[in-house]
Parts: sequence; C-alpha cells; structure tokens
Amino acid sequence: MLNWFKSTYSTADGPDCVEVSVANAGDTVLIRDSKDPSGGPVSVGSEAWGAFIGAITRPNGAGPGTP
Repeated sequence: MLNWFKSTYSTADGPDCVEVSVANAGDTVLIRDSKDPSGGPVSVGSEAWGAFIGAITRPNGAGPGTP
C-alpha cells in the first residue's frame, strides 16, 4: 500500500491539490490529482523529481545549475 502526502500548499477545500507517494524503494515518485485519486498517477524517477523540486524552490525561478 502506498502512503500519499498532500502538498503543503493545498488546503482542505482548495481546488488545486496534488498528492505524492514514493515507490520502488525510493527510485520512483508518483504524483496524482487529489480530486481524482482513481484517475491514476504520473510516475517520475527520483532524480527527475529532485531536479523539479530544486528548480521550483530556487529564488526568482532560477533553473538548475543557477546559484
């Protein structure tokens, strides 16, 4: 069974919610729409997920490799 985590930016009644789960001993990250959990998740590798999170959390939207 997968443990799903709701985005910290989501609210209980908010329309834009995503949930994330980790599978395959941490090698795969699954992302799904919390409004439609049976709609199936999108699967990405953990390295791609880390790059995505790093890119969106950098100041001013600086891309990968930008200090």
